Amino acid sequence: MFDIAFSELVVIAIVALIVIGPEKLPKVARTLGALTGRMQKYMTQIKEEVNRESRFAELQKLQEEIKSAGSTAQQSLQSGINTIEQDLQIAQADNNVATVADKTTESTPPAESNPNKEQL
Repeated sequence: MFDIAFSELVVIAIVALIVIGPEKLPKVARTLGALTGRMQKYMTQIKEEVNRESRFAELQKLQEEIKSAGSTAQQSLQSGINTIEQDLQIAQADNNVATVADKTTESTPPAESNPNKEQL
């Protein structure tokens, strides 16, 4: 991350030993280690939070896509139902016209086709 080579770490350790002293160096090293661990833990939590938010945003986008697809399908089905209802009404109207026409032909007496009856 910081691009520090091993030789540079050795130089930093020697300078710290000289400046801090051999008595306090282990305590400072532990403190630095604990701070580094906390910082790494904090960075991991931030990464997890960012990943969680990005997944949540993706899920919301997917939910919106599903809702729009559902509403489109519902509109398509409703238009299909409307078309079928219109066709059914037309068929019922045609059936009613045919029924009325059949009733009118049945109510008129048929013309007698027997010529012998007229002669009698």
